[in-house]
Amino acid sequence: MAEGDKKAVKKRRHASRNPVLARAIGRYSRSAMFSRRAMYKRKTKTTETKTEKKLKERPRATVVKTVGGDKNGGSRVVKLRRMPRYYPTEDVPRKLKTHGKKPFSQHKRKLRASITPGTVLILLTGRHRGKRVVFLKQLSSGLLLVTGPLALNRVPLRRAHQKFVIATNTKVDVSGVKIPKTLNDIYFKKKRLRRPRQQEGEIFDTEKEKYQLTEQRKKDQRAVDAQLLPIIKKVPQLKGYLRSSFCLSGGVYPHKLVF
Repeated sequence: MAEGDKKAVKKRRHASRNPVLARAIGRYSRSAMFSRRAMYKRKTKTTETKTEKKLKERPRATVVKTVGGDKNGGSRVVKLRRMPRYYPTEDVPRKLKTHGKKPFSQHKRKLRASITPGTVLILLTGRHRGKRVVFLKQLSSGLLLVTGPLALNRVPLRRAHQKFVIATNTKVDVSGVKIPKTLNDIYFKKKRLRRPRQQEGEIFDTEKEKYQLTEQRKKDQRAVDAQLLPIIKKVPQLKGYLRSSFCLSGGVYPHKLVF
């Protein structure tokens, strides 16, 4: 073939099989890229773990020794480590693995820097997920004490974990709000609902007792809401903001949102 007939072959530019939608976010997931790259056809060898190395380097427990004599069989399996002849009459106390470690009740509680008293949070789990609430204080267990208030979005005084909330830039001035001292972890502890014992003459099973809201809880809710509502009404559009619920619609990407 003549040199003039040769066509200039364009070099194909290298491109990733996973196009980037945004910074550090690809179009396909890890499982989708596993099949696109045909990783299931390749044999991957992982590094040996410490436990695997120990299993390989395990010392021998027995050894075969030759024994003289015609009637002794010629060889015998002997333990390298002999068992003790005498055992202690009393058990020697051993230290537990948890010795020196503090229990969960004594752990140091940390709070995210973005969460401060008065911060408006978005709940991500539970029956009130998607609703906006006001953060009041952190309890001794590390959980957050939040409220709707109840009159605006039907979220009562309740606890929430800081891992399952989104902290927003909106804040409410709660410096003058007096929170009842009774609002602690014991206050929110669930009571076990038991089925009453079947008495004589009852043929059918008795119904399980139902949860009833106590008067103390209603009183505390009214006391907190009465202080928060006037503060919220002073800020324009804050009342409607707390009433609205958070959700993602088509074309809305969470990594591009500013809370």
